[in-house]
Amino acid sequence: MALALLVVSSAFTEAHGAPPAKAPNAVKEALTETAYLAGGCFWGMEDLLRKIPGVVETEVGYTGGTFSHPTYDDVHTGKTGHAEAVRVVFNPKVLTYETLLEKWFFRMHDPTTLNRQGNDVGTQYRSAIFYLSEEQRRVAEAVKVRVDKSGKWKRPVVTTITPAGDFTPAEASHQDYLVRNPNGYTCHYMRD
Repeated sequence: MALALLVVSSAFTEAHGAPPAKAPNAVKEALTETAYLAGGCFWGMEDLLRKIPGVVETEVGYTGGTFSHPTYDDVHTGKTGHAEAVRVVFNPKVLTYETLLEKWFFRMHDPTTLNRQGNDVGTQYRSAIFYLSEEQRRVAEAVKVRVDKSGKWKRPVVTTITPAGDFTPAEASHQDYLVRNPNGYTCHYMRD
């Protein structure tokens, strides 16, 4: 039987050429989903997000502003409108977007402080979800309402939910910062 399949496959290839191979990125995109999340300094957010089962890849960067191709020095001023954010690529068969938000994102920072996390103050440190589809918007709004009504937080949740714009990766010195600097500054931890 294996020989027959090989002969048929070989005959098909001779008659029609090799079937088109799927590009590695196309396969990866079919198996993953992407989220853009901001919740204060991106070093601490990335460090917690990368450890979640189902997360495939993380990258820190800037989104939500009007300035094209911002740098850390630009964003740090608070004048570009960008937030320090993390691009999270995850496997939705292992980790749903809803679970990523409810069980992780809303526990790793204080979503009730406007433009602030710990000692970091400014719009670049705001709590925000930048959605990439209408389904992500719907899920994010439902999760935010649930978290707000849960009584977990004494103040109202102020996380903004807005359409994703351009995402500019941060400089190499910011990528995997707490892996390379294990005693580096972070104001992020998992809250019960």
